[in-house]
Amino acid sequence: MSIELIILISLSVVAFLYAAVGHGGASGYIAVFTLCGIAMPVYRPLVLLMNVLVAGSSFLQYSKRGYFHWNLLWPFLLTSVPCAFLGARMQVPQQFYKLILGLALIYPVLRLSGIITLKQNKPLPFSFPAALCIGAVIGFASGMLNIGGGIFLSPVLLLLGWAGMKEAAAVSAAFILCNSVAGLVAMRWEEYVFPGWSFCWLIAAVAGGLLGGWTGSRNLSSLFIQRLLAVVLALAAYKLIFLS
Repeated sequence: MSIELIILISLSVVAFLYAAVGHGGASGYIAVFTLCGIAMPVYRPLVLLMNVLVAGSSFLQYSKRGYFHWNLLWPFLLTSVPCAFLGARMQVPQQFYKLILGLALIYPVLRLSGIITLKQNKPLPFSFPAALCIGAVIGFASGMLNIGGGIFLSPVLLLLGWAGMKEAAAVSAAFILCNSVAGLVAMRWEEYVFPGWSFCWLIAAVAGGLLGGWTGSRNLSSLFIQRLLAVVLALAAYKLIFLS
């Protein structure tokens, strides 16, 4: 099987899993590209494009089911979008980028593997200033790391008791969509190249994302496959930190 076909299948599976929980899948796409030896100047814009398309499709599915609440999203966006733009404009040395990205992948590995579990708290009063600060930090980190930030926002919403699982997924999908668009706008496109398979990879991610968002919004469990995905992310994190 060719490496292009392996990437095609892997991206579809990753998009399905992430969209099922309201995420765009950036960390998973980066893992796939890293393990398959695709260079950062190739995958960086592709990851954000996939994030926009997959998170957008997931958001539509959750929104149709009535899980999205605008009042829970916009305070985070006030600071996250401009900070994501600033983070994406940063000129980060490639080796340093790989290191911090590898470290950032450790958290989703721990979450997906079940080592870290989140218990939903009783609802706490929503804090507008806290939402602004959280949005700024996550936005800047997501712009710099080329991800949407949903892997950080979802647990925050659950830990603070500001949203249930489905509501957090819907808000995170919209959050990822907006931050990824900000990252795309901030990119210096002349630095990146697109291989011939780019369009096919985008289609595969969109197809997986549509199916994942549809099934995730209807209570399909993909626990076992998420554990397998945790292994893939762990391998990618190891390669980024120690072998790049």
